[in-house]
Amino acid sequence: MRHQKTKQLFVFLIIFSFIIAALPAMAGEFGDLKVKIVEARDSLVTMLKNKDKRGVDQQKLVKDTANAVSTMLANIKAPAGKDTKLKELVVTWNAFKKSREAELVPMILEGKQADAEKLASGVQKERFQKVISLVDDLGK
Repeated sequence: MRHQKTKQLFVFLIIFSFIIAALPAMAGEFGDLKVKIVEARDSLVTMLKNKDKRGVDQQKLVKDTANAVSTMLANIKAPAGKDTKLKELVVTWNAFKKSREAELVPMILEGKQADAEKLASGVQKERFQKVISLVDDLGK
């Protein structure tokens, strides 16, 4: 009986060790995602705030940084019990990305500064804050 309890404890400790070892990896993965999201946001804010940063190179950077986030999201796994939060993150990110590509960037390039700033500081800001909050929660 004592041998069986020792064996069970040993198995528990091994499993527990693997779980503990995986936690920083999950936090790291979501930490990396957060960095990519902030890079995507910063590239667009740079375009919005600087009329001299609206050329082809900046447009490519805006698109590439958003695509990098989408790629990471497509390959990331939800931590145990957080599938719904990951789905909500993906839906919110997709709405954020679609709006920036279909509305915000065209407004900026057309010189509709006031409209672009209104969109950026309104619904897009809310989406961004929700995305960051979800990423933070998933990384815990």
